[in-house]
Amino acid sequence: MTPQREDVLAKVRKWIGVADDDLAVARHILELRPHCPFRMAAYHAQQCAEKYLKAYLVWRGVDFPHTHNIARLRKLCSEHTDWAAELRDADELSPFAITTRYPGESLVVTQADADLSVQIAERVRQVVRQALEKEGLKL
Repeated sequence: MTPQREDVLAKVRKWIGVADDDLAVARHILELRPHCPFRMAAYHAQQCAEKYLKAYLVWRGVDFPHTHNIARLRKLCSEHTDWAAELRDADELSPFAITTRYPGESLVVTQADADLSVQIAERVRQVVRQALEKEGLKL
């Protein structure tokens, strides 16, 4: 394996590690009921999905913009794979990247929103990991 390819593998694994940390935090937050900050669970679920898509783009050598827009990242992924269309519902997570972090934003995140966000992030994780493994990345 070339040093350049080893560098790509290391970067992909770092993206995945941080994404998995976000998912672990989101799951943990949901356990804090009844005093659960649902907005923070949704935020970390969005971060997980975003970082998994970016990990795939790193794997494929695609430069991507500094964005939290899941639809935009999915579009970039779709130029290299067909599974990105399966994750269309992940686009719903994009607003949680910003509106959940700052006071005064109008987005209210319910328990149902947070639960669904984590489920979507888990599916993004599963689909991307399967794609990476199919393309030869040992996880």
